[in-house]
Amino acid sequence: MKRNNIAFIGAGFQATTNIFPAAIEAGITVTALATRNIEKSQDALTRLGSNGAAYGDYNVMLQEQTIEGVIIVAQPKDQYEIALSCLKRGKHIFVEKPLGWNEKEAVLIQQAAIANNVKVAVGFMKRFAPSYLKVKELIHTKELGEVRSFYLNFCVDGTPFCPDEEAFLKLAAIHVLDLAIYLFGPIDHVEVMNNSNGASVNLAIAVRAKSGVVGSFNLSSMSAWSRESENLTVTFDDGFVQVEEINKVIVHRSKKDSGASFASLTESDEIHTPSMTPMSGSVRDLYLRGFVGELAHFKKSLSDLLSIENDGSQNILTMALCDLIMSKI
Repeated sequence: MKRNNIAFIGAGFQATTNIFPAAIEAGITVTALATRNIEKSQDALTRLGSNGAAYGDYNVMLQEQTIEGVIIVAQPKDQYEIALSCLKRGKHIFVEKPLGWNEKEAVLIQQAAIANNVKVAVGFMKRFAPSYLKVKELIHTKELGEVRSFYLNFCVDGTPFCPDEEAFLKLAAIHVLDLAIYLFGPIDHVEVMNNSNGASVNLAIAVRAKSGVVGSFNLSSMSAWSRESENLTVTFDDGFVQVEEINKVIVHRSKKDSGASFASLTESDEIHTPSMTPMSGSVRDLYLRGFVGELAHFKKSLSDLLSIENDGSQNILTMALCDLIMSKI
């Protein structure tokens, strides 16, 4: 198999907590790493167990190293310019969300990727979470009929880094917004009810997808939710699916019968869960949340003629949805 030369830009909390260990699990070998401080870069490489080159300036790294792909996990305000710089140098990129702060910037990123014939992947890891892949499979196979509606609940304490509704939407809730687009298609109608107070964000959002599927989001960012919660319910013609806290999927089949449903055993529940074992070590969460899957997908896309699931066109749809919601607040 072709060996990929992949570099990193950034070594902050998200990079060291999730992206670095997931990259190792995905079999990515780091060629070089750049931060604003060469000593910090060297420390990060040491933790990665990599003998790659350390840099204090990503521009120098891009000039000196033979790099095919770049994984960018920098500060959100910096990622847009870094991404454009890499694209203009002909580098494939994986960028942690958000890539651009609005639809306009997302469009410019995609145009730069097309102009330079390179690939863009955005860190929408929920598209690679096993629980949501199971929901996607049921939608595709139509085992339960057509999708009619959904309810998505996402609550977390984002107050330390999200001072208002826009920051919460684009730095945290963006993942579940993108997930809805992944499962149900582009969303073109939005209604919002808002009961926020500064960093304490509470939004109830009703939406309709172009496919006709209707749904609602309950989004909350408050210190009350130090225990993060995420739940999805999808209603089909002949049953429903519930995803509980990312790691449990309940598939309910409501079988059609000529008699009364309560008079016989006509319904069934099928439960999917991961194995609970100490053998998982610390990587179980990285798999279940989709971090390993998204990086393995990016790596594979560089070796094969593989289109990227979470590419720049999907980023445009997701940023457009964020902007549409903000226009209704």
